[in-house]
Amino acid sequence: MPVAAKIVPCLWFDKQAEEAAEFYVSLFPDSRIDGVDRAPSDYPAGKEGDVLLVQFTLAGSPFTALNGGDYFKFTEAVSFQIDCADQAECDRYTNALSAVPEAEQCGWVKDRYGLSWQIVPTMMTEILSDPDRAKAKRVFDAMMDMKRLDIAALEAAARGEG
Repeated sequence: MPVAAKIVPCLWFDKQAEEAAEFYVSLFPDSRIDGVDRAPSDYPAGKEGDVLLVQFTLAGSPFTALNGGDYFKFTEAVSFQIDCADQAECDRYTNALSAVPEAEQCGWVKDRYGLSWQIVPTMMTEILSDPDRAKAKRVFDAMMDMKRLDIAALEAAARGEG
């Protein structure tokens, strides 16, 4: 399948590439499975005919998922940021993706496959770049004490309340 993007993230899974891709595309609009390639012969992590690669589109961006075996694991060094318009959207993605509640911090969650996501309200990004650095500091400090981001509390911090 031809890929329109020059750079496509490839996510390494043990044997759950197709399951993970189906899960991710179920969460985001403008998402779909674009193709599934099966191994043409045996390989270290699988057998001929096993799912090897899954090409999928996630929120309009192309991705590849690879069943490469249990050699490598995801770390927080790479995460995907989800820009959210409101609290309902933040809550929906957090509830759907967070599989390790003890890993939640400052809007970051870890999913059932070990992949990290940042659930970020649009207002947070805007306030952190506000020229009023005292306002940005209040919001940043409030965020640092949160596991799941609370937009109302962040807005109150921006106003200097509480």
